Amino acid sequence: MTYDLAILGGGPAGVAAGVYAARKRLKTVFITKDWNGQSTISEGVENWIGDIKISGIDLSKRLESHLKAYAPGFIDVKEGELATELAKTPGGFKITSSKGAYEARTILIATGSSRRKLEIPGAGEYDNRGIVYCASCDGPLFAGQDVAVIGGGNAAFETAAQLLAYSKSVTMLVRSDFKADPVTIDKVLANPKLKAVKGAVPKEVRGGKFIIGLVYTTKDSDKDVLLPVTGIFVEIGSIPNTDFAKNVVKMDPYNRIIVDPMDQRVVGAEGIWAAGDCTDGLYHQNNIAAGDAVKAIENIYLYLHTQ
Repeated sequence: MTYDLAILGGGPAGVAAGVYAARKRLKTVFITKDWNGQSTISEGVENWIGDIKISGIDLSKRLESHLKAYAPGFIDVKEGELATELAKTPGGFKITSSKGAYEARTILIATGSSRRKLEIPGAGEYDNRGIVYCASCDGPLFAGQDVAVIGGGNAAFETAAQLLAYSKSVTMLVRSDFKADPVTIDKVLANPKLKAVKGAVPKEVRGGKFIIGLVYTTKDSDKDVLLPVTGIFVEIGSIPNTDFAKNVVKMDPYNRIIVDPMDQRVVGAEGIWAAGDCTDGLYHQNNIAAGDAVKAIENIYLYLHTQ
């Protein structure tokens, strides 16, 4: 059979799209490897609207339950499947997954992205026990503490700006030079609680039950420096989960899908929409991803009923 819509991805964007698709009675195939968006690693998400604080795991479970409550009769959930290829067909699109193939008239890509991990000794051991990847989610947990931010781009400086509102001090470790907007750089560096170290190369994370420090060197010295911190915020980029669609959609140099922010249509790809962290949208957060997906479904519904 040919579905009205295929939704790819089981995070906040994909689930929001699925709920709205069901309410609009669109026959939909929902393909997701799992329900674990990036927030799953967080012990406490405090900016998901409607919940003062919720763990990432509980948030993913609630999203799954919400979708499945609406699924009967409209949404065919293909859980445990990963989209591996997207191709254009005369009647729409063919989605090949790790377990099968499906055809649909329209596509919503909500496959998110994966954070680039800190790959030094001790980093894996303290992942989500001091090493974190979301200041909006976890920043308040480090109120009154000394923390580090690794990275020198806009995301790193924005993270530092958020942390300065909570933390005792913030040290930025930048491997090369600052790559953020000059206005942002000047504003963040002006805060007396912030210190930035250029040419810093992280070497090791140390701790016991939790982190006690980060060892780094600088490019002009072989001497190890132990930075006493209890939190390390990693902002060294992310990898969009978009490789399966590379032959069908237009992407920017970072492999993010280029969309029209007015309605989330993929630029230059009739019948395809995208939402969330896999896109070139300016901000990547759970609430924004869900909202963009709802926007997409509203437009997809109109598209399907005016063809």
